[in-house]
Amino acid sequence: MKSETKFKETEIGQIPEDWEADALGNHTKIIKGISYRSEDYCSEDEGFIFINLKCVARNGGFREDGIKYYKGELKEEQFVNAGDIIIANTDLTQNREIIGSPLKIPKLKTDRRMCISLDLSKLDVTSKKLDGNFLYYYLMSPRARNFMIANGNGTTVVHLSTKNVPNMIIPIPSIEEQKEIAKMLLNLDKKIEINTNLNTYLEKSAELLFKQWFIDCEFPNEKGKPYKSSGGEMVDSELGEIPKGWEVKSLDKISTNYDSKRVPISSREREKIKGEYPYYGATSIMDYINDFIFDGIYLLMAEDGSVITESGNPILQYVWGKCWVNNHTHVLQGKNISTELLYLLLKNISVKHIVTGAVQPKINQKNMNSLKFILPPKNILNIFENHIQQIFSKHRILKENNAQVFSTRNLLINSLMSGQVRVK
Repeated sequence: MKSETKFKETEIGQIPEDWEADALGNHTKIIKGISYRSEDYCSEDEGFIFINLKCVARNGGFREDGIKYYKGELKEEQFVNAGDIIIANTDLTQNREIIGSPLKIPKLKTDRRMCISLDLSKLDVTSKKLDGNFLYYYLMSPRARNFMIANGNGTTVVHLSTKNVPNMIIPIPSIEEQKEIAKMLLNLDKKIEINTNLNTYLEKSAELLFKQWFIDCEFPNEKGKPYKSSGGEMVDSELGEIPKGWEVKSLDKISTNYDSKRVPISSREREKIKGEYPYYGATSIMDYINDFIFDGIYLLMAEDGSVITESGNPILQYVWGKCWVNNHTHVLQGKNISTELLYLLLKNISVKHIVTGAVQPKINQKNMNSLKFILPPKNILNIFENHIQQIFSKHRILKENNAQVFSTRNLLINSLMSGQVRVK
């Protein structure tokens, strides 16, 4: 890298003398997505892959778990391909973390066509002077994020003024430098992707082991053979047949609840105390602040708002380290079992029957504590715990490594997109 660069003043501040500054609209065409109805949704095997707002990660990036499927009408230009750059037109977050955030359509393991919803717009690069990958990363830079946030209108639901997006001034280095900048950042994203795939494998391994032991009752017997299929004795219980020696226990008997220690902080107050510690809400990290109230491994279970998945399971967050938690999620740790086993038990139970409230769904503490599970005797429990502790330990290491790489990438985006750091 080289750092000795002469700068010039432009509409977007100082940039290197050998860079240009020009309107985004001179190099791209913006194409809005499909105006759809709920009845246009369909099953996975019927329609097109439907990229929608839930596919946009906070501050940019793609979330495959947000994909839906669409069978309605659309224009040819509303189809998207791997590598296309998409921005969010709508934002439901409190801090405008989604509005204008970019995602790049990944290569999915399918040959089916993909399309986008009205909450998204496609940016087609029409100029040979602009590299698509460079644009993708520029849209994550502070300059671009500030522009998008300033052009978002609304309070509860924020809408991007897409007519103003083509007016955004962007820096334009030589196409060669753009490609080098993008290559450096793509390499960091590749490392994040590899770690994420490894973590997905670990999560599936833990799920498979849990299903084998706790659902199929095929844990190893004293001879190392699968218990149930080898004739292991099953006995009746209030939850149906369970292995002999296993017990039914309610959630309050196998967990410690820390709800009384939660402290909500308004978004206005959080603006004054920005810092390094995550501030958790019902479903995700909402902010980062300069203080914490919890330090350790915890399981967060959504209390109100979005409380269950589409399949009826609770919305959970497995968290560790120093953090702050608001009053929209229950805070739990395992009691006489690990918090990791508690996570797997709750992840595999339906909670539809304990959700109250039509307008604002809620899982109150009393109903949550009534949930019941089967637990093995201590000797079997210890063997299972040893297995999953190894899996979750690796999971945490990979997550922490990704956080470091992500932070490095964001610092580089800031430096590279301003020209403060130059590539050779």
